[in-house]
Amino acid sequence: MTREAAGPVLIWPNPEKEQVRGLIAQLLPWFARHGVGTFLPQEAARTLGYPELGVEAWEDAVTGAAWALVLGGDGTLLNAAKRVAPYQVPLLGVNLGHVGFLTEVEVPELFPALAAVLRGEFQLDERNLLSARLVRGGQEIRRYEALNDVVVAKGPFARLVHLETFVDDAFVTSYPADGVIVASPTGSTAYSLSAGGPILTPDLEVMVVTPICPHSFFDRSIVIPAQRTVRIRVRTEHRETLVTVDGQEAHPVEDGDEVVVRTSAQKVRLIRRFGWNFFQVLRGWRKGH
Repeated sequence: MTREAAGPVLIWPNPEKEQVRGLIAQLLPWFARHGVGTFLPQEAARTLGYPELGVEAWEDAVTGAAWALVLGGDGTLLNAAKRVAPYQVPLLGVNLGHVGFLTEVEVPELFPALAAVLRGEFQLDERNLLSARLVRGGQEIRRYEALNDVVVAKGPFARLVHLETFVDDAFVTSYPADGVIVASPTGSTAYSLSAGGPILTPDLEVMVVTPICPHSFFDRSIVIPAQRTVRIRVRTEHRETLVTVDGQEAHPVEDGDEVVVRTSAQKVRLIRRFGWNFFQVLRGWRKGH
């Protein structure tokens, strides 16, 4: 870790989770006893009743943190990860939801895990982000960062769309489908897996392209080296077609729009305890299902 583990901690909670208020009430005195400063994003601090711990300027909050403690589920960590990635702030995720692929700690083991982090007993798990651009008429109109996936898909009441897909300048195919997913290795266990895509270990330097309900028996996922660029050209008459990013951001796309996806130069750094491995997480996920 490039910063001191005992330095100030940015606590990033999901205020909608029932356990969060009780955990915050335990965490603040625990960190104080260990001589560790704490602060929260301003809006969360106000919502949870700790306005004095809120930091108004986002850049001050992130640059002042040695690491971040995320209280929620994978969705909360996805949001936090993309916000702090440019500042290389490592994150420790506490799972308050179902089995998490990204979060590291369950609530019963939280305080022993925090003590281990303060002692420097951890490793860093670096994950690639995806960078996506929405291009219309040759002009970029939106730019996104994704940890899991970028999806181009029709709305619930629209007919299928045709998605002309390229790798760099090479034409791959035109998918007549409900949509296409471009996923990172991290995102291979999310929407892409549900659509029939492969499970990828998160240390791979690749992307995977998976069609959603393709209207062709031979359309399967394609795994592509990370240094390549995936370009999806939309052919649709429907206004309900969307590009969605990590299931958290969405923007309508029009006929002729292009969604251009490549591996980002930025990485997310996740704090893991010694002995963590991806296959153990997979086994836990399988038991949970």
